[in-house]
Amino acid sequence: MLSATRILAIARKEFFHLRRDRLTGGMVAGIPIVMTLLFGYAINHDVRNLRAMVVDEANTSASRALVADAAASQVIRIVGRAGSPGALEEMIASAEISVGIHVPPDFEERLAHGTPPYIQVLADDSDPVVLNAMRGLNGLAVGPAARQPGAVEIRPLYNPERRTAVFIVPGLCGVILTLTMVLFTSIAVVRERERGNLELIITTPVRALELMTGKIIPYIFIGYIQITLILILGMWLFDVPVRGDLEDFYLGAGVFVISILSLGLLISTAAETQFQAFQMTFMSFLPQLLLSGFMFPFEGMPRAVQYLSEAFPLTHFLRIVRGVILRDASLPMLTADLWPLALFFLVVMSIAILRFRKRLD
Repeated sequence: MLSATRILAIARKEFFHLRRDRLTGGMVAGIPIVMTLLFGYAINHDVRNLRAMVVDEANTSASRALVADAAASQVIRIVGRAGSPGALEEMIASAEISVGIHVPPDFEERLAHGTPPYIQVLADDSDPVVLNAMRGLNGLAVGPAARQPGAVEIRPLYNPERRTAVFIVPGLCGVILTLTMVLFTSIAVVRERERGNLELIITTPVRALELMTGKIIPYIFIGYIQITLILILGMWLFDVPVRGDLEDFYLGAGVFVISILSLGLLISTAAETQFQAFQMTFMSFLPQLLLSGFMFPFEGMPRAVQYLSEAFPLTHFLRIVRGVILRDASLPMLTADLWPLALFFLVVMSIAILRFRKRLD
């Protein structure tokens, strides 16, 4: 028969264990609080303030009023003017802007005769959210014929068929690596500690930096295997185009892999057990997944949350992988997203090494 006394004794023991396990106890309250704040405050489908530049070849009062009306919509934020439509395309490819507005030199003539399109909007449709937001610009007040179809020509640059796989699959390279690389490295080091192997290793002349560097090298190769598999499947099954140089893609991926592996090492210095390593990996993964721009529009987030997202490696790698694969951007064009990954690696790896020494002394 079931014994209520024995059941209560086991339950009491489990409560005591949870009380001693501060990490699990913190997550009991931490996960619902963090998730509620992320979904309630940071996630917003209403896109605002997309970075845009203008080429106004007409340069008339009407064309300037048009640009002002576009900015007043708050969907875009005019950050400057370019010299030519080609320059707009280059800046979109390098992720400097998401939208380009081209006002042709015969703008006034088209407006007077009611012959649209009056302007052309270049949209970075490697992110479908941008293209959807730009459709609202058809209502710009550009004259009495503004409401007629085709008043504003929206030109999608990279995914005119609007296929979801073209947007999702390249991003999966970063999402899958973020989860697996952090989990593999954090659990690998904790497993060594649980088995007592780590204490044997530190009795040798191996230094902390040498130990940690040796730990991550095999996982760099595993990371390359994973992104290659994702890329092959994307091209084969989903017809994802590869417009850029694969060498640039793999170099950028290498910087991302070492940065995310350093996060796994840092987690391993804080976790006592493999289960705790898994918990902390999950906690570090969710904010990156939700705030990096993979699932929800980055531009729709509050400015403070955007600043926070810039600290995540996944945010920068998504821009790199979509820039190279979909927009044919070269790696030098994406330097603004490469150096934060390198800085993240240096800072997090240094902290992990310091904590590792402290725990073993």
